[in-house]
Amino acid sequence: MSPASPPEDSVPQESGFAGQTVTFTGMLAAIGRQDAQALVRRLGGEVAGEVTSRTTVLVVGTERAAEGKSAKLKRAEELNAAEPGRIRILSEDEFCRLGGLQTSTALRERYYGLRQLRDLYPLVHEPRLRALHTCGLIRASERTNADTYYALADVGVIKQINDELRQGRSFRAAVRERLAARAGQLALDFSAARGDARPAKVVALRRRATSKIASRAGQPVRLRADNPQTSQAARYFLEGAEYDEGNEADLERAREAYRKALLIDPTMVPAIVNLANIHYAQDELVEAQALYLWALGLDADCFEAHFNLGNIHHDLARFEEAVTWYRDALRLNPSYADAHFYLAVTLEKMDRPDESKTHWRAYRRLAPDGEWADLVKLFSD
Repeated sequence: MSPASPPEDSVPQESGFAGQTVTFTGMLAAIGRQDAQALVRRLGGEVAGEVTSRTTVLVVGTERAAEGKSAKLKRAEELNAAEPGRIRILSEDEFCRLGGLQTSTALRERYYGLRQLRDLYPLVHEPRLRALHTCGLIRASERTNADTYYALADVGVIKQINDELRQGRSFRAAVRERLAARAGQLALDFSAARGDARPAKVVALRRRATSKIASRAGQPVRLRADNPQTSQAARYFLEGAEYDEGNEADLERAREAYRKALLIDPTMVPAIVNLANIHYAQDELVEAQALYLWALGLDADCFEAHFNLGNIHHDLARFEEAVTWYRDALRLNPSYADAHFYLAVTLEKMDRPDESKTHWRAYRRLAPDGEWADLVKLFSD
């Protein structure tokens, strides 16, 4: 669901879309097309891909100027010319108001959009904005299908850094100074937004050699007919893995599948780690931490648990602990680029640039075209 979409229990009970057949044309700015269609259905309406004799509402987003009016809009106007008022033609803002959403116009009045910031502060370009996000110095207030919006306080940080860059100061120095100034505050701010780190997921069902798991390290779990309990636990794990990249409903199915696997086999470390990842994704950090530690009690060399515990301590601004967990993860898997990246970020926040530089460079070597490549160049050069 788009961040601009209202939760299901906040949707207006009286809707202009109940019993209507709605068609969309043009690009929507405040909400994605799929989310808009889902909203119409939730409000009791139907969605049609084309303007037909059944269409009663046409929502018009941004049309491409070079192409003029879309075929859908022209068809709706033809039908209205033959029978006035047959199809109600709505702007995107009108659609948003009827659906209980914030309109793009209202967002632009309240916040500064990313496009506007690019014009106002060109030296803080997109890779640098991403760096400020990752370091926790700014936070987007709203995200829509077409833009990202920032409150005045965040714009102030961007403006100050833009001014300093214009005066010849390095971006890295400007960021480090602000991180140092905020370090004491962040250490006490346990409600601070979680970072961008994605937990490491176990993608293959394997047993590791521990005192409680006798099978050889790295050996895949086999669905053996003579061991029905192991077979059923593995099936539940594979069911969970199938769903835990999906939406909220799918995540709940994955959670239940992993729990069923663990009821049968409480030593299945992959199920423990992936269940912990779901808790982490839902900001349930206490539950996630307990599960990762459970996994380490069964397998002290579980790389995923070490890395993900680093993420939790980083998100809570417990930077020394985060560094320890990240270093342990890299001891077990030195080629995991994201571990180098988040260790470097953490060391920068602790004003330890000499140590961080090693890991910035390691990330560039391991993932030259990775998600964070542009950001890393700002710190490693």
